[in-house]
Amino acid sequence: MKLIQRIGYYLGGFSIGLVILAFFLNGKKTSCSYGPEARVLKNINTKKIIYGDVINSHIENKTIDSADIIYVLKKGTINFSESKTRQEPCGIYIVEGDYNNNEIILTVENCDSIATIKHLEKKQIH
Repeated sequence: MKLIQRIGYYLGGFSIGLVILAFFLNGKKTSCSYGPEARVLKNINTKKIIYGDVINSHIENKTIDSADIIYVLKKGTINFSESKTRQEPCGIYIVEGDYNNNEIILTVENCDSIATIKHLEKKQIH
């Protein structure tokens, strides 16, 4: 068998395998969170999220909406240099994200069963 035939068989089998995987995994809630940032955000979002007193006052004053906070927790980035990940008993994470021309910075206390949002900073993006 020539090399070009081997490559053709390999690519044919590989493409059939991809189609089968796409068929079986289509519509399932599969995720690919291998990086440290994605794992932390996924960990926070799987827990019950509690708003601190400062956050509740921001929501009551309508300076921020809970949808903004949830969006930042799902699509934001973790600032590991300012976070205290090894703090006992709960790690403190700084989550930053942009939403509706605002930069939102959240301080999240990530415990075993709950995640508490302790502080919020909102800046207008120019």
